[in-house]
Amino acid sequence: MNIKSFPYFFCLLWVLAISFYSTPVQGKIENGISKSKWHEGDRYDFKFQGRDAIVVVPQKAAAGNPWIWRPAFFDAFPAVDKALLERGFHVAYLDVTNDYASPWAIELGNRFYKEMVENYGLSSKVVMEGFSRGGLYSVIWASQNPDNVACLYLDAPLSDVFTCLKRLHKAAWKTLLKEWNLTEETIDRFDGNPIDNLEPLAKAGVPIISVCGDSDRSVPIEENMMVMRKRYLALGGNVELIIKPGCDHHPHSLEDPQPIVDFIMRQQPEHKKFQHYTIRGSLNNSFIKFERERRGRVAFIGGSITEMVGWKDMMEQQLQQRFPFTTFEFVEAGISSTGSTPGAFRLDNDVLSKGKIDLLFIDGSANDMTNGFTPEEQVRGVEGEIRHALEVNPETDIVLTHFATDGFLPIIARRQMPDAILNYERVANHYRVSSVNLAQEISERLQDGQFTWKEFGYAHPHPYGQSVYTAAISNLLDEMQREINAESIRRLHEIPAAQLDPYSYTKGHFIPLSRVRIGRGWKITDDWNPDNKYEKRKGFVHVPMLEAARPGDRLTLSFKGRAIGIFCVCGPSAGILEYSVDNAPFKKLDTYTAWSSALYIPWVYMLETELEDTEHTLRLRISSDKNPRSLGTECQIRNFVVNR
Repeated sequence: MNIKSFPYFFCLLWVLAISFYSTPVQGKIENGISKSKWHEGDRYDFKFQGRDAIVVVPQKAAAGNPWIWRPAFFDAFPAVDKALLERGFHVAYLDVTNDYASPWAIELGNRFYKEMVENYGLSSKVVMEGFSRGGLYSVIWASQNPDNVACLYLDAPLSDVFTCLKRLHKAAWKTLLKEWNLTEETIDRFDGNPIDNLEPLAKAGVPIISVCGDSDRSVPIEENMMVMRKRYLALGGNVELIIKPGCDHHPHSLEDPQPIVDFIMRQQPEHKKFQHYTIRGSLNNSFIKFERERRGRVAFIGGSITEMVGWKDMMEQQLQQRFPFTTFEFVEAGISSTGSTPGAFRLDNDVLSKGKIDLLFIDGSANDMTNGFTPEEQVRGVEGEIRHALEVNPETDIVLTHFATDGFLPIIARRQMPDAILNYERVANHYRVSSVNLAQEISERLQDGQFTWKEFGYAHPHPYGQSVYTAAISNLLDEMQREINAESIRRLHEIPAAQLDPYSYTKGHFIPLSRVRIGRGWKITDDWNPDNKYEKRKGFVHVPMLEAARPGDRLTLSFKGRAIGIFCVCGPSAGILEYSVDNAPFKKLDTYTAWSSALYIPWVYMLETELEDTEHTLRLRISSDKNPRSLGTECQIRNFVVNR
């Protein structure tokens, strides 16, 4: 039954003489039901077994009929409720504000929950929302019904009645004793303290998000939510905490409730069923360090989806909520158009040089497919990134991400998996690295009709699409954090003795341009910024660039390693190169790409990849041949790349 039929069913239950459907008029009470508007929803006020109750019905219910239940203070600081209502949530209220989670009040809540789920078709997984002493009721009801709870949103919650009520609010303490039928002499029989009832919630994997002011004088955070968080983490539970500096007990919630809404949305069963992630190994090292040492360094390397404002920034905020007392350093190393081969060679300079990395997110499979890198190159690139990071710091935790792109979606829609993702997963299996298949999730949501590819924002999503990405990655972290408890310790990750490919770029690095022996026609431009209409990528403009433009311009480079390549920009005048290593016959390389007509696109071209690990000499020159689509015979080199 759908909750849109509230008037009919209340009439049926409470006024049995009425046997027809009658829609109450706004503001007019009929048969004990009052209907009005509450923001964008229809509000129904009624009595439930003698207590005030309210249900607000959204204009269009979300799949699964999700709902959020307040046991106290309806309409107080309702930013989250309003936002969820717009997302298709039902908002429910049962007034047990002053019952202090007494056994009678909990039983009343059980009957209310049953009514909402069995008679009105709401989700069996409710979101419990507890403000102040409403937090007491929310935790106790949830602890007795953990399988019926999607998550808890606790705002400045009363978490320890002994340190808070008994000491600070003596009148409320007396009310609690009365509701529980206890006295000071029999208080030892009291079993309704939230911080002492967390184990069932942790075992059931119920996540908690809390918002608290750090200057709360009514329900001090140190004696309440801080204690709850510490105990819940020790039990293996997931809890995120947003602390408002300088804030007292009021105002509750946030001016922008989006972080809370995103947390609640990602816990919904209908949302989770489309998510695809694979847990391998652990994230214990980074999570334990973040929590116990309260410092950490997190790095993101990948292409434009990682460079742009979006999931990366949301994950940074989410990690800060997960570890609110940790000082983070975030290394943002996204460069548009780049995949795993560029990543393997710039990892040392752009990421590892910043210090020990505790948690590393790697993106690249989408660009590897889009840019036409071969399966062999894909394995060599991503294995290079993973193994290099682990060899530098075996405690580094790593997560692979596969983002959606135009090339992936039709393949997944045919119930196949793109080769690039399969190749990355092969490497992830070898190194026991967890991964998130966001491309599969988006493909399935598109097929389910939740949005169109255009509405999502294509390969560079709108904020909603970015939040979908963040939710899946966050839920992976949730699952892996549940493995950690008070006894957990950090361990070095095992690095397989053998590489998947002996020529993977596991020791990739840059060679400075100053090492080049410049011959005829080549020059180093210290501040490269061509004055033309063509697009340039950040990090590849206003930087030193080695360039030449005429056929026959040549240079020489001595290097040691097993592979040599160039990290260049390939623009509208990109030319054809000729190169030779150790006096071998010259080979030709056309550097003009499918994107060069409008963009100086960053690109790594590997010249030789299976050399002996000895000293070598590279000779490079501009060819007199020319791609017919190119405007010239130019070459701009940002770095030479070598795999030792």
